[in-house]
Amino acid sequence: MTSVQLHPFVHARRRQSGQGMTEYIIVVALIAVAAIAVYQLFGQVVRSQTAAMARELAGEDGTAQSRAAAQAAGSAARQTSERTLKSFTGNGK
Repeated sequence: MTSVQLHPFVHARRRQSGQGMTEYIIVVALIAVAAIAVYQLFGQVVRSQTAAMARELAGEDGTAQSRAAAQAAGSAARQTSERTLKSFTGNGK
């Protein structure tokens, strides 16, 4: 039996293809983690807005969810203005 010798460039091309796929997977994973972090950070506001859009797309009334999103945004703004380094550490003196 004779063995077939592949050209060295064929091996290099396969390695580059695998490297490209690995880089793509890493980028997609980083984007997914960032999206999850943003969704967690904005929490209730995003959930309410998403629910309102889903109801509107389904042909239903989404005003209750829109109001809930506005209230959550107001609450988040108040909490942000109330939180300082002093209040965060419990040294509100």
